[in-house]
Amino acid sequence: MTSSRSDQTTRLEPAFIRLAGLSKAYQEGNRRRVVLENASAEFGRGEFVALLGRSGSGKSTLLNLISGIDRADAGEIWVGDQELTHMAERERTLFRRRHIGFVFQFFNLIPTLSVLENVTLPLELGGTAPKVARAAAEPLLDAVGLLDRAATFPDKLSGGEQQRIAIARALIHDPLLLLADEPTGNLDEGTGESVLALLDRLTRHAGKNLLMVTHSPESASRADRVFHLRDGKLEHDPAFRPGFTTAVARDRRAVNADENGERG
Repeated sequence: MTSSRSDQTTRLEPAFIRLAGLSKAYQEGNRRRVVLENASAEFGRGEFVALLGRSGSGKSTLLNLISGIDRADAGEIWVGDQELTHMAERERTLFRRRHIGFVFQFFNLIPTLSVLENVTLPLELGGTAPKVARAAAEPLLDAVGLLDRAATFPDKLSGGEQQRIAIARALIHDPLLLLADEPTGNLDEGTGESVLALLDRLTRHAGKNLLMVTHSPESASRADRVFHLRDGKLEHDPAFRPGFTTAVARDRRAVNADENGERG
């Protein structure tokens, strides 16, 4: 009898990412706004985790803390055997450059650079020779189905194509951890599903960790586990079944299409 994906993730040991007692607040005028309060969680190696929460709940702040862009007011963040919260800013920058990749909602491609140049940029900024960077980029462009567009500029690409280039760029330095902040938020439903499938294939299936922020239960349904961020608390949702929400949504769309006479 084969194990389900969720069964497999419960056996991932030891924890690859560990958040312990994270707290973060910002001063807004005379008011102190608490974004995270004593948030703790552990993620196994190779796990795809989705983080759900309403706008302004602190999801992006949590990604910034895990990546070392921001510093927590209290608590610890471990990635592998590295503890980020006690690192100096330069140490965090170097760790992020070597081990963490980012995918954003609005792609953040540089319009004056070609597709190939956008993908190779992180390596070249780190001192990699252009010829070596190109050799690393071409297999990734092939993997995302856009090797034939290497010389094209971003404004000639569709939104889905730009996001696929952004994924290739995020993976060019072979990171341990990929952080995706609403990666389908600027895409239509069909394109978003194909981008999520690509992310899944190139990260979790390759033994990398993927932490994805989303407000969409349908997007979250691809993950191994789902966490909710509410009132500064990070809560695991044990009742969330991988794939269930997406299947229900597809059934609902099919029923609606039948009722509207949209199917042959």
